[in-house]
Amino acid sequence: MPTSRFRIYASKKLIGTIRREYLDRMFFWNAVDLAQKLDEFRSNYNAHRVHRSLDGPTPAQRAGASSPAEAALDQYAWLQHCRGLFWTPVAT
Repeated sequence: MPTSRFRIYASKKLIGTIRREYLDRMFFWNAVDLAQKLDEFRSNYNAHRVHRSLDGPTPAQRAGASSPAEAALDQYAWLQHCRGLFWTPVAT
């Protein structure tokens, strides 16, 4: 019984995280578009985003993947969005 309760709790927590951090802020047009965006979220969540419950590393690093290369903050470029309405810096 404890195992099934934990799985239910973990599932609800993951669904809430996906909804709060991604779906509430993102438009999607059809099932294919939604599947692509959820795949991007999964990749970011597991490989790039650190987790407090893991004391800092990403789930991929905890599973044995190498750490991503550090970005040189003195080398960057500007990325245009929305036909030039705003720009964001990106590491080069």
